[in-house]
Amino acid sequence: MSPLWKEILWHQFGAAIETLQNALNACPEELWQARLWREAEVQPEFVEFWYIAYHAIFWLDYYCAESADGFRVPPPFTLSEFEGGMLPQRVYTKQELQTYLEYARTKCHARIESLVDENEPQRVRNNWRVKTLAELLLYNMRHVQEHAAQLNMLLGQKTESAPGWVGQVTIR
Repeated sequence: MSPLWKEILWHQFGAAIETLQNALNACPEELWQARLWREAEVQPEFVEFWYIAYHAIFWLDYYCAESADGFRVPPPFTLSEFEGGMLPQRVYTKQELQTYLEYARTKCHARIESLVDENEPQRVRNNWRVKTLAELLLYNMRHVQEHAAQLNMLLGQKTESAPGWVGQVTIR
């Protein structure tokens, strides 16, 4: 992959990550574990601010892995995301998620910088519709942005204030 395309990809992926970071930073303590929706079919914990942020960061980390083999999360996090319907054993703090997001940001940037062939097969999910590493990175960026936007919408609804648009990454 050309240096220009790596730079473009990082500017936009980094902006999605920064948008998520801004939402994390803006979340007031009273909203961290508040039930955010009323739908009866969704377990309460799955609609809490902290969990939506954790979910986005976990999958950012996972999809930036070289392969599924040997994937590990840094402590105190678990692999509960792989078990449908299972939550982590405890609520993670804002500081823990900010630290995890920084870890995943660094991993993502390194993954993009090390990309040689955008057609390289992805090795994190077998038998999946996303076949190449380049497409996996774009899928991952969309997933991060989806949840960052969701959290910003919730902040706007619950606090009448939300972080602004991030057009291009400013944090390395």
